[in-house]
Amino acid sequence: MKFNHIALVGLGLIASSIALALRSKDTNIKITGFSKTKKTREEARKIGFCIVCENYEDCIKGADLVILCVPVGVMSDVTEKISPYLSRSVIVSDVGSVKESVVVEVQKKLPKGVFFVPAHPLAGTENSGPSSGFATLFENRYCIITPSDKIPLEIIKKVRLFWEKLGSNVIEMEAKHHDLVLSVTSHAPHLIAFAMVGVADDFSKVTNSEVINYSAAGFRDFTRLAASDPVMWRDIFLNNKDAALEILGRFTEELFTLQKAIRKKDGDYLLKYFERTRKIRRSIISAGQDTAEPNFGRKQ
Repeated sequence: MKFNHIALVGLGLIASSIALALRSKDTNIKITGFSKTKKTREEARKIGFCIVCENYEDCIKGADLVILCVPVGVMSDVTEKISPYLSRSVIVSDVGSVKESVVVEVQKKLPKGVFFVPAHPLAGTENSGPSSGFATLFENRYCIITPSDKIPLEIIKKVRLFWEKLGSNVIEMEAKHHDLVLSVTSHAPHLIAFAMVGVADDFSKVTNSEVINYSAAGFRDFTRLAASDPVMWRDIFLNNKDAALEILGRFTEELFTLQKAIRKKDGDYLLKYFERTRKIRRSIISAGQDTAEPNFGRKQ
């Protein structure tokens, strides 16, 4: 079930973390990588987590697993560019945060005999680029795979074992359901963070220095989310439009309900609501997906 040559298309946070995690467990595996940006290639080459190639062909040729680590908005175009160099029976996967549209578009561009097993490791930071990666990024984090029912079980098993080797808890899910779940747990929270930071930036009654100097933990956490890769998040919302709009519609309804309770000074409703939502935080800690340390484990 072992891969001998893994090709990483895109050399950002996730790709570098995959390579570093693999290197920590298997020093003999061949890892090649390519980024269309020369600066990124040079940065990755200095770090040395993979063999950095100067074109798609050198990166892809001979690989038995190819992982697309690029924004979902360019995944179709990148697939078209790498297709001529894919070996027959090679497995292609990805790390994108949107699945339904990606599955449709990528599958169109792949030659016959190539297996596509979409994956989404639920791990990352607000930082990007090759230097942001670290070997333990995926440990005890979930990775969702959304394979078609036409993919042989042994192929799916290989991808599952790959992510388990990196420390992930792997589960399978339908692509459409994945997109709805991620809209709740990731996409909508990020959009709300972008909006809240935008409101603070536009609010003329509060100066820029006050926003920066007096940021309590809540707003500071919003800025962490809002600092995420703009290109990646633009593509996520454009490619997961229906699920995002559904969740944002429900969020707007909840916001109006809370607004009404505040206006009416309905303390009982607010207390019950906050007690219910507080339990979610405790469940996340119990599941080992975050720390209960003071200040969320921050050093400062």
